[in-house]
Amino acid sequence: MDVTHSIRERTIAENSLVILLQGLQGEVTTVDLRDESTARGRVVNVDAFMNVRLEEVMYRDRRGGLRQLADLFITGRNVRYVHIPDHVDIMKTIEAQLARIHRVRNFASEKGGRKEYLKKKN
Repeated sequence: MDVTHSIRERTIAENSLVILLQGLQGEVTTVDLRDESTARGRVVNVDAFMNVRLEEVMYRDRRGGLRQLADLFITGRNVRYVHIPDHVDIMKTIEAQLARIHRVRNFASEKGGRKEYLKKKN
């Protein structure tokens, strides 16, 4: 599973519940959109701004028309609600995502590489 690459996105993710949505990568779920439409598909990616990319999508427009799509990108501002599958343990998913973020954040310090946050010298 991917971990957000930019420092800004990792910081946003670890300080919000978007990490729960990021933990749904690979799961099939339904996303309700603000325009009353819905999309059900496999989560490919969720970024820190709640932009969601789904594949193998069944899209229902607000009039009830169904369309099958190979993939769909939904901007975060259009997301009304994301259904969390019943079998997903919310706390374990959040903890696993936080551990992933912290592994990436601490990787540089363990290997002697570039530090993410430079300490100020007084």
